[in-house]
Amino acid sequence: MTMLDWAANEAGLSPEAGDATGLGAIDREGARVSVDQKRMINCRADVNQLLPLKYRWAWEKYLSGCNNHWMPTEISMQADIALWQSKEGLSDDERRSVKRNLGFFAASESLVANNIVLAIYRHLTNPECRQYLLRQAFEEAVHTHTFQYIVDSLGLDEGELFNMYREVPSITDKAAWALKYTQSLSDPDFKTGTPETDRAFLRDLIAFYVVFEGMWFYTGFAQILSLGRRGKMVGIAEQYQYILRDESIHLNFGIDVINQIRFENPGLWTEAFEAEIRTMLEEAALLEVAYARDTMPRGFLGLNAELCEQYMHVIANRRCAQLGLQPLFPEAENPFPWMSETMDLKKEKNFFETRVIEYQTGGSLSWD
Repeated sequence: MTMLDWAANEAGLSPEAGDATGLGAIDREGARVSVDQKRMINCRADVNQLLPLKYRWAWEKYLSGCNNHWMPTEISMQADIALWQSKEGLSDDERRSVKRNLGFFAASESLVANNIVLAIYRHLTNPECRQYLLRQAFEEAVHTHTFQYIVDSLGLDEGELFNMYREVPSITDKAAWALKYTQSLSDPDFKTGTPETDRAFLRDLIAFYVVFEGMWFYTGFAQILSLGRRGKMVGIAEQYQYILRDESIHLNFGIDVINQIRFENPGLWTEAFEAEIRTMLEEAALLEVAYARDTMPRGFLGLNAELCEQYMHVIANRRCAQLGLQPLFPEAENPFPWMSETMDLKKEKNFFETRVIEYQTGGSLSWD
């Protein structure tokens, strides 16, 4: 037994676990890390060494996230408060949609953050990717702060909104579906290194990056941004724009990580595993359609559950293409082409002519 093995055993860790977490004993005789030694998972290179970079795309996404920094309190809620308090300001269906949105997102951002901190960060053995995960975890905290700020500003029932993930079936079903894909990875005894556990890690990444952030958020975004386009709840709509901008980078990062792991471990992506992933995406689309029907039982101007279902089919097929899969649904026209334009916040924003804020000062982002 080497000194490294002994120290790891004394700490209650295997040498592999110590290497993966970055908390193992220091190898005093170890050679310097080279770029070629770095890998996404199961890497024996020192995860505490950021340089030399291997996956520059991960570092660029970290920098983009920093350039996009924002806080919800920079956006005034005065117009939203006045509209919400007005009896004639919003229809009952519009109010239902807003509240369901807030209830879903309030819990969802927490679920995503927990998955990053308790599962993904632990098993992703690349320091530049971990650097981005730290930025993403902060952004999830900002998003949670956003929903607290909105709920507090509008004087909504906190207990109702923050417990919808347990009390509203269409929201509970989505949360329960997502949680089953992270429970094993958060187990302290779980570790990658076998085909079975490596596939479990890939499934977790697909569940949270492709489904949760890349599919399930889009119905809610379309609903709130549609209200904003009609001059309603403009403060919330602007905050959703910034959140969607963050989520676009989260999604693209996750897709890059998934495809890089697949490239480095080609034996993981079997026909059976691909069929399992397609089933996951189809299940997710059905759950999102059920959520759309619950949040919009009758729909409102320019938006209804049928259009959201069509949009979800477009989004699901797009995610399949990003993973190199055949489409799940027949080709359909995007019913909300204005979404990309609504997401464009490269122009300067002036909040009540008191502060000019320019986000994403360098580079450009690819939406959807």
